[in-house]
Amino acid sequence: QSFAICGRVLGCSLVLMAQGFYSAADDVVELNPSNFNREVLQSDSLWLIEFYAPWCGHCQSLTADWKKTATALKGIVKVGAVDADQHKSLGGQYGVRGFPSIKIFGANKNKPDDYQGGRSSQAIVDGALNTLRTLVKDRMSGRSGGSDNSRQSGGGGGSKKNVVELTDDNFDRLVLDSGEVWLVEFFAPWCGHCKSLEPEWAAAASAVKEQTKDKVHLGAVDATVHQGLASRYGVRGFPTIKIFKKGEEPEDYQGGRTRGDIIARALDLFSDNAAPPELLEILNADVLKKTCDDYQLCVIAVLPHILDTGAAGRNSYLEVMMKMAEKYKKKMWGWLWTEAGAQMELEAALGIGGFGYPAMTAINARKMKFALLKGSFSETGIHEFLRDLSVGRGSTATVGGGALPKINSVDAWDGKDGELPVDEYDLSDVDLDDDIGKEEL
Repeated sequence: QSFAICGRVLGCSLVLMAQGFYSAADDVVELNPSNFNREVLQSDSLWLIEFYAPWCGHCQSLTADWKKTATALKGIVKVGAVDADQHKSLGGQYGVRGFPSIKIFGANKNKPDDYQGGRSSQAIVDGALNTLRTLVKDRMSGRSGGSDNSRQSGGGGGSKKNVVELTDDNFDRLVLDSGEVWLVEFFAPWCGHCKSLEPEWAAAASAVKEQTKDKVHLGAVDATVHQGLASRYGVRGFPTIKIFKKGEEPEDYQGGRTRGDIIARALDLFSDNAAPPELLEILNADVLKKTCDDYQLCVIAVLPHILDTGAAGRNSYLEVMMKMAEKYKKKMWGWLWTEAGAQMELEAALGIGGFGYPAMTAINARKMKFALLKGSFSETGIHEFLRDLSVGRGSTATVGGGALPKINSVDAWDGKDGELPVDEYDLSDVDLDDDIGKEEL
């Protein structure tokens, strides 16, 4: 009987988890790709939005306080929640890397701010009211006009400046000769569906440009003006979206028409066509700083001394890292390595050494937080470590000293086995007795 009760309780728990944390009875607005644009981006209201995952323990702990926050701010500040495990496109669009993530959507809905305060309902309410006070002051001084819902700004979701206007004259040069991935919309100005797509296309263009570091592009062709291009690619209706990749025939875009759908497809294309990230040896401070500043996460391996592994052993470790860099290239992380003992201050700041070598850590240089690999330095062990980090699991700590430490300048590994240092001694002053070791009879 106890097993039956446990089974029923577990079943109920799984049902509740599948349904999410919030319901229509709560003051928390449940958001998804279908209503996000209408409720949030086209609104003049200040929004606090939690991005959560049902399996996340910290998210479960936040639920009661989030409901209290929504009730306290009802009619003053909008409070919403996105199941980012179910609606990954929304989480990806706003750079959500861990759970729960709280974003503040204020005057510029296209660039929400991260909420950095406490997680109690009182702390969240205080933070929201402070943000609201600032927003009102900005409006009174004329520095902010709220969200812009006109077509020129893409419905508050992004500027059209990142959508490349393509013509008969520039299409081949910009698209076909670039060697990069393009998503191209063929539209007609009178087309109602094209008008609906315009803000989504503009917002997606801005997000894709940032997240792919301008390696995937969104363009638009007015097919009523540039009829030659429309005819060339068999455009029969509007809007028509085509995908152009280097050396391949264009293909029809088959995904959804929301910004989240478009961004997700663009990131998939980027991942499929991108070269694997570079794996760099930490030769000086510039290598570490640039890599960790340019990427959200910096994965660093500290490999055993070359005398302990030889070239073959070191290359096997580097090969594992390259496979992981390829596997996670969509994340756009930085990848570095150094030899044990070459950067002792870095090892100390990251708590490396207690588990032996090879060791691995991942640093968020913006937050000066890091996590250590505590499993095996293998494809399986590293995959589990990075997978947990990518969904907000795993323990983190603050970098020792709160900043990147001093880095030594070292010579690059030459790819060869190590050689023991040969110490030369001056033996000219050493007396050698030929009779040493002889015994007298």
